[in-house]
Amino acid sequence: MSDLQRSFAKAKLASLPTEPPPPPNAFIERNEFDEEDTDELQALPDSEQDEDSSSASSASSASSTGTIRPNSKHLFARPTGLSSGKRALDPLPWTDYFTQEYYLESIRPDEIVIHHVYVKPPGPKGPLFVLHHGAGSSGLSFALFTAELLKVLPDCGVFSVDARGHGETVVKSPDGEIKGTPYDLSLDMLSLDLTNTVKLLQARLAWPQLPNIVLVGHSLGGPIVTDVARKGTLGSSILGYAVLDVVEGSAMEALQKMNLYLATRPKTFQSVTAGIEWQKQHPVPDFAQQYLRTYLSQGPWMWRTDLSATEHYWENWFTGLSKKFLEAKGGKLLILAGTDRLDKELMIGQMQGKYQLQVFPEAGHFIHEDQPARTAMVLADFYRRNDQSALVLPPKVGEMLKQRH
Repeated sequence: MSDLQRSFAKAKLASLPTEPPPPPNAFIERNEFDEEDTDELQALPDSEQDEDSSSASSASSASSTGTIRPNSKHLFARPTGLSSGKRALDPLPWTDYFTQEYYLESIRPDEIVIHHVYVKPPGPKGPLFVLHHGAGSSGLSFALFTAELLKVLPDCGVFSVDARGHGETVVKSPDGEIKGTPYDLSLDMLSLDLTNTVKLLQARLAWPQLPNIVLVGHSLGGPIVTDVARKGTLGSSILGYAVLDVVEGSAMEALQKMNLYLATRPKTFQSVTAGIEWQKQHPVPDFAQQYLRTYLSQGPWMWRTDLSATEHYWENWFTGLSKKFLEAKGGKLLILAGTDRLDKELMIGQMQGKYQLQVFPEAGHFIHEDQPARTAMVLADFYRRNDQSALVLPPKVGEMLKQRH
């Protein structure tokens, strides 16, 4: 370094302050006893909440898990009111997620079906998301997803059904006696049920016409919404349909292990809380505590749906699904937990741009429960892309020429 450079550097260093300037808020006085501004973790109470404190008037309920929202000022603090290392397992009412429930009666020559559904009606111009759960689940499987969807699309409606043999939907004989298993759970019957419930809701709410509809099906619900879209039983109201984590190839492979899974789970539970606690220790489903009461029947608490009795329908549900998914009219969305689930037909279709594919590698099979906010964002964007009422088309060439003259 030359003498000139050294003298220049010394002059610059001499002009700098000896200490760095304080941060902007360094001189703001703080009350050390102000709990709103402190970053310290608060002590946890020793006593647990009363297990009956969140009981609801309806038998349909969802758990408090997932409803705690972190305070931005105490992002890493433990939730107050809970014992260290434990989370609340008490069920919460379905009204935390939906605004209405209905029992819609469908009368047929050989049976009477009382369809139980959860509803949040759409606004004047909002779409209706029709949600169908998977085998063994219930309409409350979409509880967390619904809460997140309404944040991004407040004007939309949500219609989540309990399939026959699931939740609180009841099938009766013509003389009014409740039917036991086996139910007719064929794909044709389940898709007919879904179509009928939408039309029954239209009549109940006195809609002159159906709103724009986005069909969403998880697992078994995937083939059902695809079948409804392919048959066109809801007419031009369907904007598109979304299938959550089910494709034909991987579904058929998984069915070979289903009986093993069913054999490992308990047949009964002492209480709903005991069932939730057991379910939380097992990977499928990941968040059954949201709605496990609708999985179980009281006295003693048993599984509402005998999945073993549905075995002869399993192939009927999934055979030909990939072809139907690609052929049905409307926008198409497939959300998977991994690309390894794609079969050859869907891989070709995806490369040809026939449908939208989203992959959530961090999620399990119950994508909409593991990542409800992300699922809601993807489905909201899917609706916006397929909402033709929002399109602004350019004027015709002839009209453009007239405007010039």
